[in-house]
Amino acid sequence: MVDVWGSHQRRPMSAADLLRRLAQPPAAERDAELLAARLAHAERLGNMGWAEWNLHTGAATWSDHVYLIFGRDRDDGPIHLPDLPKHVEPGDLDALDRLLWSVVQGEEPVQAEFRIRRGAELRNLRVVLEPLMTPGGPEGVHGVVQDITGRRRAERIMSESRRQLLEAREKAAEERHVMLALREAILPEPVGCLDLPCTRIAVRYVPAEKTSNLGGDWFEAAALPDGRMLLAIGDVSGHGLPAIAHMAQLRHALIGLTMTGEPPNRLLAWLNELVMHRLRETTATAIIGHLDPANRNFTWGQAGNLAPILVRDGVAGPLSQPKGVLLGATGDQPYGLASTALRDGDVLLLFTDGLVERRTRDIDEGLALATAAACELPGHDLDAGLDRLLTGIGGPNPEDDACLLAVGLGVGGRPAGVRP
Repeated sequence: MVDVWGSHQRRPMSAADLLRRLAQPPAAERDAELLAARLAHAERLGNMGWAEWNLHTGAATWSDHVYLIFGRDRDDGPIHLPDLPKHVEPGDLDALDRLLWSVVQGEEPVQAEFRIRRGAELRNLRVVLEPLMTPGGPEGVHGVVQDITGRRRAERIMSESRRQLLEAREKAAEERHVMLALREAILPEPVGCLDLPCTRIAVRYVPAEKTSNLGGDWFEAAALPDGRMLLAIGDVSGHGLPAIAHMAQLRHALIGLTMTGEPPNRLLAWLNELVMHRLRETTATAIIGHLDPANRNFTWGQAGNLAPILVRDGVAGPLSQPKGVLLGATGDQPYGLASTALRDGDVLLLFTDGLVERRTRDIDEGLALATAAACELPGHDLDAGLDRLLTGIGGPNPEDDACLLAVGLGVGGRPAGVRP
């Protein structure tokens, strides 16, 4: 009999309250419903469901999510165990066959992966089966079926991404090897200082920090047949193999043209014709100079390049620059010629714009830093001096190569030969 008064209540329970209390399911029934709801939620989150097959009667029971995994209508009932191979991709039948043999002959859980076709798409399933043992042997099979299509798809994407990344790295390494070999063949990297008549010469080619970012920077320092010295530096636009190929043509053309004995501005005009007509869609900067060891006179011209820095008695500053546009920019602008008298102890620094240009600062600021650092260039140790200069301006340019050619007058070197 229901205590309508309640154990500690003074007022009687209303009829509505009594009906609501009587309509509530027992606690055990509520707990079972809550457990079932939580199990269904876990199945959805894990994209899995459970199944049982009776080996004697052939009866089968599936949870709702297994129907969803197989794309099967619940009214059609579960797939019986002997009929399961009909729904598996032919290439995976051996895996299913081994799974079924193992579960009916053993006592431990077994698992396998196979694919099924759900409509027009293939789905990857992972199935774990466990025999339901009785004293007389296995009576049935209990299993968990999980759809792992998304996981396998992600693994394939990751594997393909790793493969493509490896191929890209191998290709980049191969291209870099080719570029370095090509650069070494056409522009050997100098080691230490070069000795030319009455001079000491040091060179630095400073590649950008990006390993594949090789450009078209170049230099030339060589004695000419008439006793003068050729000093040249330049930069071809672009990066990689095309830039190196264009640089090689330009530098080799200069070496050949220098044999004519013509002045630097005439050589620049000829190189401009080459770029305009043979190296289309390319531009280049350059400085070409002739240094006469007998009278210390430096005669030079430039094409879109920053002027050399002269260091004298601890003071540095750019030389007055003659007119000259980029090689390949136009064919109707003459190149000017400048002449600078040098002295023993002077240091002349030629460089490409990668030394002073940075995206994060104005070029005038970079030029000021380079000029200040050049004051410390000692004529007797140019090689170490260039290293300190690079450190003083903030290190290598992360986005562009740079080439530096430093010439010390009357310090070291071998005596000048007799001019013919």
